[in-house]
Amino acid sequence: MIKTLHLTTLLFLFISCQTSAQTVNSLRQKIEQIVSTKNAIVGVAIIGDNGKDTLTINGDRHFPLQSVFKFHIALAVLSQIDQGNFSLNQKIKIEKKDLIPNLYSPIRDKYPNGTILPISKILEYTVSQSDNVGCDLLLKLIGGPEVVEEYFIKNNIKDVSIKINEEVQQANWDLQFENWTTPKAANEVLSKFYYNKTKLLSKKSYDFIWKTMKGTKTGKARLKGQLPKNAIVAHKTGTSGANKAGLTEAVNDIGVVFLPNGQHYFISVFVTKSTENNETNEKIISDISKVTWDYFIKKVK
Repeated sequence: MIKTLHLTTLLFLFISCQTSAQTVNSLRQKIEQIVSTKNAIVGVAIIGDNGKDTLTINGDRHFPLQSVFKFHIALAVLSQIDQGNFSLNQKIKIEKKDLIPNLYSPIRDKYPNGTILPISKILEYTVSQSDNVGCDLLLKLIGGPEVVEEYFIKNNIKDVSIKINEEVQQANWDLQFENWTTPKAANEVLSKFYYNKTKLLSKKSYDFIWKTMKGTKTGKARLKGQLPKNAIVAHKTGTSGANKAGLTEAVNDIGVVFLPNGQHYFISVFVTKSTENNETNEKIISDISKVTWDYFIKKVK
């Protein structure tokens, strides 16, 4: 009797694993079908909140971060705040010389002659609005890009290279490749900081960053593009634009997507080496996001 039950249990587990694998494979096939007709290289990493529904496509390939690295920078800044080096309400004087021209900056647009803002507000501009001036102010505050990279190395997160700031990156097309990550590493950062099991962030900093990520205003046609209007997505985008030859090196979006039942999943999508137009590049991400959403929705019904 015991032996029979044991064999029955093993058979059930085997069938369950096979069914799960086949289902994940069906998702993979849909994603591969989406990218198969596009003249672009696409990287994808997906992790369900059970840790089992996972897949990667070009998961270990290096992709330019572009503004996705502002999420990483914010985490490093919040870590220093938690250590007592700074505070969220600490005021930072922004002088006119800090408002570098030719960089995308809602801060500069609103305060063309400079202003004084708390670190919390600069973080919000940097993450949710992808402000380049705010980004470089934060990097200067904590000691430069190398401090951010060292922070992730210290926390055993590999495949995150952050060497230069936005001013340098935007001035030379080729230098964007100095700041890179992999889809796997992007998802690792999302999951480690979301679960926060090793207390990488204090509760105050944790609540702040995820509220800010949920308020992201850029990339509305990417991960959120085809999801229900009330779907909550905490995400960060990155964009290179196209060079004179029409090549786009980065259209990215990484984030945590929350399902109606309270469950969630992590998804990172990177598009590089693309000769498609921006609308098509963004649709690649939104199409992948939609089939992923449908996959997880079916699992909770």
